[in-house]
Amino acid sequence: MTDEAPRRGTLDVLDEELLDDEDLWRDDDSGDHAGWWCVRTDPFPCPADGCTFVAEFMTAAHLVLVWQERDDPNLLWHANRAKQVGRNPRVVSYARAFGPSASYYAWEAAGRPVHGIKNERPVSY
Repeated sequence: MTDEAPRRGTLDVLDEELLDDEDLWRDDDSGDHAGWWCVRTDPFPCPADGCTFVAEFMTAAHLVLVWQERDDPNLLWHANRAKQVGRNPRVVSYARAFGPSASYYAWEAAGRPVHGIKNERPVSY
């Protein structure tokens, strides 16, 4: 046994299994997130095969991801990642009219479920 210290990384799931009749994950604590912050982007299609959903926000399982603080490090990281892939991100105040929402941290605690794939990915360790 080695004495290596734990380190962060990602694990790619090799055996992805697409689900035909899946139920999308919902935030159990999905109270009113009005006034929280989200990342609006240029429209982009859901990556799941056969799904016609087009997102205009950073989403997970078709839910707008929201953060309580505008300067949350994870919000800023995701906005920067959207910028890197050309999605023209803007941090905006969330409104119910944007669609159903989920707290980023509730989504993360649920294992980061995604639409169209049985196993979560990437998984931090």
